[in-house]
Amino acid sequence: MFDRRQILAGLTAGAVAGALPALGRGLDGVPAIGMGTWLTFDVGNDIAARDRCVEVLRAFFDAGGRMVDSSPMYGSSEDVLGYCLARIKDAPVHAASKVWIPSVDLGDEQMAASRSLWSIPRFDLMQVHNLLGYEGHIETLRAMKAAGQVGAIGITTSHGRRHGRFVEIMAADDTLDTVQFTYNMIDRAAEGRLLPMAQERGLSVIINRPFQRGALIRRLEGKPLPPYAAELGIGTWAQYLLKWVISHPAVTVAIPATSNVAHMRENMAMLTTPMPDAATRGRMLDWVREL
Repeated sequence: MFDRRQILAGLTAGAVAGALPALGRGLDGVPAIGMGTWLTFDVGNDIAARDRCVEVLRAFFDAGGRMVDSSPMYGSSEDVLGYCLARIKDAPVHAASKVWIPSVDLGDEQMAASRSLWSIPRFDLMQVHNLLGYEGHIETLRAMKAAGQVGAIGITTSHGRRHGRFVEIMAADDTLDTVQFTYNMIDRAAEGRLLPMAQERGLSVIINRPFQRGALIRRLEGKPLPPYAAELGIGTWAQYLLKWVISHPAVTVAIPATSNVAHMRENMAMLTTPMPDAATRGRMLDWVREL
C-alpha cells in the first residue's frame, strides 16, 4: 500500500481526478471534504433557517460528502443537525462531535445529550474539544471506544493555539485516531510539526478554518486566479484555497462551514477535479503571496 505522499509524488497535477484522503486511522471511507457547523447551523428555533440548513446538508450528501463535525460549544448546532438528519432519508452521515466541559464527571452526560440531539445510536468520532479536561476525558473516550460506543477518538484545537501541547500528546498517546487543527494558506504553523507528526503516527488529520472564516476569500476577492487554475477544475478563490488544503499529503479531511447551498456545491466540486502535486501546491501558494 502506498501512502498519499508517494502517490502524489508520482503524478502530475492533471493526472489524478478526485481527492485522495490521507491514509490515517478512524476515518475510513470519508471523502476529503467534510462539513463544519460552527456558526452556520447555530440558528436556534428559526424554522426557515433550519430548513435552509436541511438543504445545505442535503447538497453535501448528494455531492458525496459524509463527515459532519459539530460540538456542544456551537450553540443550537447539534439540535439543528438532528432536525436536518430527520428530514433526509438514509443520510450517509459520518457523525463527529466533541466533549467540551471542565468536569470530567459530566462528560458522559454531555456526550449522551449530543447523541440524543443528533438522534443517532453512536458517534463515529468523538473528540476532546480544545483539550479541555483532556487527561480525564480521554480515559472516558478510550473506554467508550473499547466498548464500541464510539468509532474513533481524537483531540482538537483551533486558531493556532496549543500546538506545543498537541505535539506532546501526539507523541505520547498511542490511542488517538484523529487530530483536528487549523491550517490554511495564511495559518501554516501546522506544517512545522503537527502535519509531519500526524503522518508519522498514522493519525487522520481534520482541518478546520480552511478559509479563516471567510476572511481569506474576502481578501482575494476581485483578484485574478492563475492561468493553471482551470486545469485543476478551479473556478473560484474558495475552490482554490480548499483544493490547496486537501492536497497536503497528511490531510485527511477539511471541514469548511457554510449556510449557502451554492457555496456547498462549489466546495464539493473539488472532490472530483484533479489534485495538485507538491510543485503545483508551491506555485499556488506563491501566487497568493504575490497578490
